[in-house]
Amino acid sequence: MPTHDETRAFIRDYESLTHRQQDSFDRKREEFVEDLLAMEKDPRERFRASLRIKKVQGQPGLFEMTWAPDGRATFSMGRPVIEGKRHIVWHRVGDHSILP
Repeated sequence: MPTHDETRAFIRDYESLTHRQQDSFDRKREEFVEDLLAMEKDPRERFRASLRIKKVQGQPGLFEMTWAPDGRATFSMGRPVIEGKRHIVWHRVGDHSILP
C-alpha cells in the first residue's frame, strides 16, 4: 500500500472544503491510490486519464490532479518509506487558485 504525508497547507485547505467537496476529492483519491497500487505491481501502468494528472509548470517534481471541474490537488512523489512502495506528499487541495 502506498504511504503518504500531508503538508499543513493541505490539511488547512481540506478542512476548508465543503463536505460535498471533501467527498468528491476522497472518491478521486481512492482512484489515485488504486492506480498507485497498479504501478507498484507493474511500473508500465499509468494514472487513469480521468484524473488528469500533469506536471505543474515551473515547479519541478510537483504534479496536479483534477478531482472536480474546478477542483485541484497538488502532490509530489516523496522518498519511499517502505521499499517498493510509492510515497506521496499532498501539498494543496482546492480550486484552481491553489496552483503556484
